[in-house]
Amino acid sequence: MDPRLAGVTGYARGDVAVPPVEEARWGSAPPDGPPTPHDPRPAVRHLGDRAPTYAPEPTALPPADPAALDFLTPDTVLEGARYGGYTLRAASLRGDSARFRGEARRDFLLTARFGGADDGLLLVVLAGGDRSAPGAREAAAELGHSVAAAVGRSRERLADDIRAGRREALLSGLQRLTGRGYGRLRARATELGLAEEAYTAGLRGLLLPLDPTCANRVCFGAGAGGLFRLRAGRWQDLEPDEAGVGGFRFRASVARPGDTLLLCSGGLAEPMREEALLPDELAARWSQGGPPGLAAFLADTQLRLKGYADDRTAAAVWEA
Repeated sequence: MDPRLAGVTGYARGDVAVPPVEEARWGSAPPDGPPTPHDPRPAVRHLGDRAPTYAPEPTALPPADPAALDFLTPDTVLEGARYGGYTLRAASLRGDSARFRGEARRDFLLTARFGGADDGLLLVVLAGGDRSAPGAREAAAELGHSVAAAVGRSRERLADDIRAGRREALLSGLQRLTGRGYGRLRARATELGLAEEAYTAGLRGLLLPLDPTCANRVCFGAGAGGLFRLRAGRWQDLEPDEAGVGGFRFRASVARPGDTLLLCSGGLAEPMREEALLPDELAARWSQGGPPGLAAFLADTQLRLKGYADDRTAAAVWEA
């Protein structure tokens, strides 16, 4: 029962003033006009004529070990920040199939700020393991933490190289620390008695300077994933078909006002490359107005398509 309708349990009694029931369904009324409705909740939509196989919301939780509760992985992670002329949004969410089967999210997402003032760095690391491989979740987390820690320890040198635009130094340095991360995974696979290719993950990293006068952006990684740029309403795939030495990928670019960089795991990179509906819809949403809020960004990244039910992890940067 709505208490504004009075009655035995209502509070429309005595001298207590309450708003009319009809107006209470709306936001605050402007002083010179009718009340405006609250913003609608972002809807979980699918694209195309065929509905996806699984439900749009989580169904089953993954099993929990009472002796290892620290290792439980939440269904969804959201992060955001704004420095100088750019805004960051990042999200990692469990795929529809994992939600249905009660499996844990395998993708890994980490955002970290190293240092402060103009010599600081903002790092985004995402990693995604093969859902059919044993230990995929652990491999992605181990790789992500290893690379992030290495970046943090090298923050001063990396920040200086980014501000100075030393592309070759950045390429060699980031390739070296990424290679070390994969070396640790191979050693761990041996300890576990697994094949090297079974205990691994795709990796993407993004380095953003805190210096508001520096427009240099650096992306790196290996394995499954993708890097895209939305410029003037059109998407560009910034990763060539063939990776460099050892499968390492590297991209250093200068941001332009209005650009949007999108870094993503394989679960989102595949439909971005294979289904025109998804990049078209995201271009329409992200080409107008400012960056979306966290809830809106989550709704954008979980636009669903028939046949694509893997985990999705994405980090996007909007340039003012």
